[in-house]
Amino acid sequence: MLSPGTKRHVTCFATAHSAQPIPAAFVQGGIRDHPTAPRSPWQNGHVERLIGSIRRESLDHLIVFDEAQLRRILKNYASYYNRRRTHLSLNKNAPDFRRPQKLGSIASISILGGLHHQYVRV
Repeated sequence: MLSPGTKRHVTCFATAHSAQPIPAAFVQGGIRDHPTAPRSPWQNGHVERLIGSIRRESLDHLIVFDEAQLRRILKNYASYYNRRRTHLSLNKNAPDFRRPQKLGSIASISILGGLHHQYVRV
């Protein structure tokens, strides 16, 4: 049973090769699916924006040799995106709120092999 305020819809992404049915656990929980058509990115703008950010900010600048390396890159990018990266919706602050520091010298912390940097006072 879903608690009040819980989302009751899930977006399912169909591909040209397969359209998998919604899992039975979702149906039993009262969650409906909203399948998207193959090759129609305008149907889910949130996911397309996230994928675009991942590509522009990391994958377009790296050469990936295997799946394990790709998983490490995506894990590090997710940590960067959810903790350190500034967001316009948060008034250009990071999700992990940090107080402005006024004293100390400025140091740079390299993120994703130097693609991004976080500047802190030490």
